[in-house]
Amino acid sequence: MPLFLFVRMALNAIDGMLARDHAMQSRLGAVLNELGDVVSDAALYLPLALVPGLPPALLVAIVALAIISEMAGVIALQAGARRRYDGPMGKSDRAVAFGALGLWLGLGGPTGTWLTVLLAVVALLAGLTIFNRSREALHEGGCS
Repeated sequence: MPLFLFVRMALNAIDGMLARDHAMQSRLGAVLNELGDVVSDAALYLPLALVPGLPPALLVAIVALAIISEMAGVIALQAGARRRYDGPMGKSDRAVAFGALGLWLGLGGPTGTWLTVLLAVVALLAGLTIFNRSREALHEGGCS
């Protein structure tokens, strides 16, 4: 999982750079990119809810918050702002957090209350990301 997340992030960055550098950006590409991001997040992170010792409801909540935070970034365009990437728990941050979790579990690391607390912090930071993206979109878009 950690290696896959790293490759995914690298390919996503390369794809965006190539599209911009070669003037190949398109509306279809933007739609597919945004949908692909949230679908792949859900596909990669939701199965962790089946791991014994991990709180399934909290993992589902984190995935839902991740989808909402990406939506908050995209709907900034509706408010007259640029696509928002504000944090503190954006796509790359989630990839690092879940990559570390996958590595820990893959190495046989124990689960426990401390891991539930860390996942709760991820959920809290995802909620703060939604707030930050929404606030900045409204500010940049000239809304009050």
